[in-house]
Amino acid sequence: MRAIGLLLVALWATPADAQTLIVRAGRLVDVDAGMVLKKQCIAVEGERIVSVGRCGTLPKGATVIDWRGMTVLPGLIDLHTHLADTGQSADVALPLKTSMSETVAIGARHAKMTLAAGFTSVRDLGTYRGLSDVILRDQINAGEVPGPRMFVSGAYITIPGGGGELNGVGPVPEDMRLGVSSTPQQAAERAAFLIDQGADQIKMIATGAVLAIGTEPGTPELTEDQMRAVVNVAQQRGTYATAHAHGAEGIKAAIRAGVRSIDHASLIDDEGLEMAKAAGVWLVMDIFNGDYIDDVGTKEGWPAEYLRKNRETTDVQRVGFAKAVTLGVKLAYGTDSGVYPHGLNGRQFWYMVRYGMTPMQAIQSATRDAATLMDQARDLGSIAPGKFADMIAVRGDPVADIRVLERVDGVVKGGKRVK
Repeated sequence: MRAIGLLLVALWATPADAQTLIVRAGRLVDVDAGMVLKKQCIAVEGERIVSVGRCGTLPKGATVIDWRGMTVLPGLIDLHTHLADTGQSADVALPLKTSMSETVAIGARHAKMTLAAGFTSVRDLGTYRGLSDVILRDQINAGEVPGPRMFVSGAYITIPGGGGELNGVGPVPEDMRLGVSSTPQQAAERAAFLIDQGADQIKMIATGAVLAIGTEPGTPELTEDQMRAVVNVAQQRGTYATAHAHGAEGIKAAIRAGVRSIDHASLIDDEGLEMAKAAGVWLVMDIFNGDYIDDVGTKEGWPAEYLRKNRETTDVQRVGFAKAVTLGVKLAYGTDSGVYPHGLNGRQFWYMVRYGMTPMQAIQSATRDAATLMDQARDLGSIAPGKFADMIAVRGDPVADIRVLERVDGVVKGGKRVK
């Protein structure tokens, strides 16, 4: 931090222009160093941070955000969201009843709630109404609607009738089947199409799903050859593939196929954990939402099949998470938002600490580590010179009480205060 402090002195030696922003932090969580610093000032020009260091005399003309009574952290990142979708309910056919324009409008509301909760970036992992996430991302990037930085998947690469299909509602239109594939060649073609249409990464459905009619979480769906074909296309196009995988065999097949990350990993076994560690594959385990599904899903009358599969995966997933922490497998933050109401993303931190992480590790999983997984560490994930000025403020000390991250008081995205 000494060099960074010198940069701050150098900046303050010259008059500030109209775009200079100074954020005064009572405490600053340095996720790169894994420590909390006191009385820090963050200088911002335009969208990016130019320096971080001990506060001195403030430059004339600068806009100042006074967060001296709060803890400042990098903007949070949720690696498993579904913003551009209707959200989970007892009505299985709701996505079919909702048009593309309506889906995007609903997504805009979800995006605003997510940003207000302190999540300034998300990896959005699929939507039934194909490419609605691309439209929403582009609207956010154009400044037309408020929301986090979105890295989108376009649609699900899935087998016919698999965990990425809207099953049990009769025929669906083609824009809800953009990733349906039966062979490695088809899977590769679908992946290439989605990337050409604007997808940032590819989401594959390697096993059945909890919240999909007629599929079982432990059952493999996409074959290893299909997934390898998708991984190859993604790599050739400069991106990567992730796999929804609950079952142990599907997880291992996805790892062998070369995925960057496994989402859910609910039924991962010891061999799968060792394979993930050896291959450097990230696990993104949504260990919060099982309680929500059991509670609210039961009260609202969600399909009995959903509730059964949720009960069969919730506790064992948390056991697997604890084992992964102990073993040193790479873990990053993802919640499957949309299963529960958007804006409650921060509730998972407490679960991650409860099942083995330190508070600092949990914070790093949603900042530095999440940015690394997405190949975005140059721009996101920490409060450091050159990175986007994405940061949040909370009352209290999240390193002492991780649950303070459930109540975010201030949000800056790209150098602009949005809360």
